[in-house]
Amino acid sequence: MKKLGSLFVLLLLLKITNIMAQDKAKVLVLIHSDNGGTYELAKEIAKGIESDKNATAIIKQVKTSQNQKLKDIPVATVEELPTYDGIAFGSPVYFGNISTGMSEFLSKTVNLWTNHSLEGMPATVFMSAGSGAGKELALQAFWNSLTVHGMVMVSNGIRGTESINKAIPQGNTVLGVTSMASLKDFERPTKDERNLAELQGKNFAKVALALKGTFTKKAMTTIEKSVNFNETLKQKNITLPQVPKPAGNYKPFVRSGNLVFINQVALKDGKILNPGKLGVDVNEQQVKDATRATMLNVLSVLNEAVGGDLSKVRQCVQLTGIFNTKDDYTKHADLMNVASDLTVEVFGDKGKHARATLGTSSIPVNSSVEIQAIFEVE
Repeated sequence: MKKLGSLFVLLLLLKITNIMAQDKAKVLVLIHSDNGGTYELAKEIAKGIESDKNATAIIKQVKTSQNQKLKDIPVATVEELPTYDGIAFGSPVYFGNISTGMSEFLSKTVNLWTNHSLEGMPATVFMSAGSGAGKELALQAFWNSLTVHGMVMVSNGIRGTESINKAIPQGNTVLGVTSMASLKDFERPTKDERNLAELQGKNFAKVALALKGTFTKKAMTTIEKSVNFNETLKQKNITLPQVPKPAGNYKPFVRSGNLVFINQVALKDGKILNPGKLGVDVNEQQVKDATRATMLNVLSVLNEAVGGDLSKVRQCVQLTGIFNTKDDYTKHADLMNVASDLTVEVFGDKGKHARATLGTSSIPVNSSVEIQAIFEVE
C-alpha cells in the first residue's frame, strides 16, 4: 500500500508540474550577434524573463555564426515564430538600422504577415550599439518592422534609471535596452546595462503571460517547405564546378538590389569544352554538352553569390543563350533547352524563366556557347 501511495503522489506531482509548465508563457529571445555583445544582453533578457518563474526563455539566432561564443546557439526558423507567447528581438545597430542578418530573417516573414500569424503577440527589442550614435533610430526601425505584423510592442519605459552609474556612458533607452559596445574603458555590457536588460525581460514576461491565449497562433498556410539544395543536387547527380576565374577586369557576378547578373562560357577544368562553330568544328550534341557545362558554371557562380545557400534564390528571371553558329542555322531553341531544363530540374517552379536565344558569328575564347543569366535572390 505504501508503494501504491508513493506512486500516486509521484503521478500527482508530475501532473501538477506539467500543468504549471503549460501555464507558463513561452518566450523566444531571437538574436543576431556579430561579436557576442547582443548575445550577452540576450542572456540577461532571458534571465529576467524567467526570474518570476512564470515564463520560460529560449535563446535562438537568425543564422549560424562562426564566432566561438555563438556557434552552438540553435538557429530559429520562420515557421516556428507563431508557436511562442512572445518574442524578444535583439540585434546590433548597423548605421542607425537593424543588422543585415536580422533584416534578412525578417524579410522571410511575408507569409506570416499575410496570414496574420503574429497579430496580437507581444514583442520587445534590445540592441548592441557601437558608439551609441543612431541607436534610437535603429530601435525605431525595429519597432516599425514588428508593428507591421500587428505585434504588441512592449517598451522598456523609464526603468532602473535610479541605480545607473551616470559617470560613464550607458545604453539605456525607453524603447529598449542597448549596450555601447565600442567603448572599451569598461566591460560591455556594463553591470548597469545587464541589470536594465534583466528588468526588461522581467517586465516583458509579465506582459507575455497576461496576453497568453488572447491571440490565435496561426501557422503559415502558404509558405514553401525549405529545400536542402545540396541534397537535391546530390540526388540528381549534379556536381557544381569551381567558380571560373575572370579572364579580365570584371567579376563573376554583380548583385544590384535583389538581382544577380551572371555571364559564363563553356569552361570546364580550365579549358573550353567543345570549342568552335556549330556545323563546322562541332555538332549539335557537342554544343548541348557545352551548354550544360556553361549552365553549371552559372549555377556555381550563383551559389557563391548567395553564400552557398541556394534556398535564397527566389526566381530565375531571365536566361539568354548565345550560340556560335552558321548564318542559316535555326535550331537555337533546341540547344538552349538544355540550360532551361537544368535550371528547372534544380529549382522547380522557381527555375522557370523568360528566355532569349540567338546565334552569332563568333564568341570569345572560341566557346560554342555563352549564357547570360538574371536571378532574383533574398
